[in-house]
Amino acid sequence: MPRIAGVNIPDNKRIEIALTYIYGIGRALSQKILNQAKIDSNLRANKLSAQQLNLLKDIVEKNYKIEGELRRERMMNIKRLKDVGSYRGIRHIRGLPVRGQRTKTNTRTVRGNVRKTMGSGRKPTTEKT
Repeated sequence: MPRIAGVNIPDNKRIEIALTYIYGIGRALSQKILNQAKIDSNLRANKLSAQQLNLLKDIVEKNYKIEGELRRERMMNIKRLKDVGSYRGIRHIRGLPVRGQRTKTNTRTVRGNVRKTMGSGRKPTTEKT
């Protein structure tokens, strides 16, 4: 199993898809990296030579923010918004949608699937009345 940036990449997938297992790399960036390295995107991850693998590692680790560094930067940005007391920061603190979505309905995923009405989410009784 090839290892790039501390992440085990699946063997049996195309390298274009396998690179997306690294946090911070999506399909578009994956294609861009493979073009830069001059590697065929249809090649399977286990078919890569050691030289190609080292080239991919160098490109990914030197040119892009990925994994821990990217997560840390995101957390610092959210912390900054909270410290400043901006509207977005307050929404983060309260665990509500940040990007202008409605809250009367459709925010269960952000709020942790909270059901506050009487009948919703209640288990059916076992006895018949």
